[in-house]
Order: sequence, then C-alpha cells, then structure tokens
Amino acid sequence: MSDIWWAILATAVGCYLLKAAGYFVPEAVLQRPRVTRVALLTPVALLAALTAVQVLGDGQGLVLDARAAGLAFAVGALLLRAPFLVVVVGAAIVAALLRLLAEGTAR
Repeated sequence: MSDIWWAILATAVGCYLLKAAGYFVPEAVLQRPRVTRVALLTPVALLAALTAVQVLGDGQGLVLDARAAGLAFAVGALLLRAPFLVVVVGAAIVAALLRLLAEGTAR
C-alpha cells in the first residue's frame, strides 16, 4: 500500500475515533452555554468558508469574477428576505449574464 493510502486510512480511523469519543463526554459539559453556542455556529462558519473558497478561489490565487457578483446578488436578496429559490436563480442569472458580457467584449 502506498503512503497516500496509509494517510487516508489513518485519517479515517482518526475521524471515527473522534466521533466515538463524543459519546464519552459528560452531559454536564454538553449543556454549557458556550459549548452549545460553538456547536450551533460551527456548521455556519464551515459553510461560509466553503462558499468563500469556491467563489473567490482559483488554484492558489484570489479571483474577483462573475461568481463574486452572483454572491453579492445572493447576499442582497437574502438581506431583503427574498425566497430561497429567487436567491439561487437570481444569483445564477447574474453570474451567467456577466460571463456572457465578458465573453462578448473579449471577442
């Protein structure tokens, strides 16, 4: 087995052991307000980080392109409390139109 597969296997075992360790945490620890707040906000932070990497990242650099404009539209629509479908479709349309305009001016 190559080194990469050993690393994958070690990571998988480590993740399983970390999840299993959660069953041994005392209930009193889990009911602390700070632990509850961190547990509730961690998925939001991870999703925000994933979104930022996918929208602004290109290999090893940062890029400001049509994806960022689509994200800006989505943020604005969410602040205006638009329905989720409007947010997603509107962001896709904004990004698509900007890419179409960019392609048209490049010719």
